[in-house]
Amino acid sequence: MVPKSRSIIKPKLNSPFNIDFNWWKQHDRDWRVYLRSFLCEEHQRVFEALGSDEVIDWVDPKTAEIKQVDGLQHILITHCAKQEGFFSRNMALVDSVFRVFLSNGNKPLTPQELGEMLNRPPETILKTFSGLRVYKGIRPVSGS
Repeated sequence: MVPKSRSIIKPKLNSPFNIDFNWWKQHDRDWRVYLRSFLCEEHQRVFEALGSDEVIDWVDPKTAEIKQVDGLQHILITHCAKQEGFFSRNMALVDSVFRVFLSNGNKPLTPQELGEMLNRPPETILKTFSGLRVYKGIRPVSGS
């Protein structure tokens, strides 16, 4: 299988990024184990009993459409990432950016916005996430 090439267009400070869960699923066998490490204490117990590959029904609050979503990703984004102590000032850049995307529902953000939120140089964020290596599935939003 030939890996897909990355876009020829180089991302800029105003290019949106987010976590590409599909990329992550294809490139890291242990991605669910890693996500489980972010669960709050309450949900660690719940997912211990359920397993981490549960699919749940979710009602879109805007359209009222019922969709099946990954239960682990959903509870992590909607609950655990909102808990006090989810962020630490001493975190590595990649971990901090990953947690920002979890806490904001994985809505795309630019390196400029991430830099302001994390008090880090946007240029460093751009350089880290626009290179050949993909960290934790964080990539430019396709089509940008």
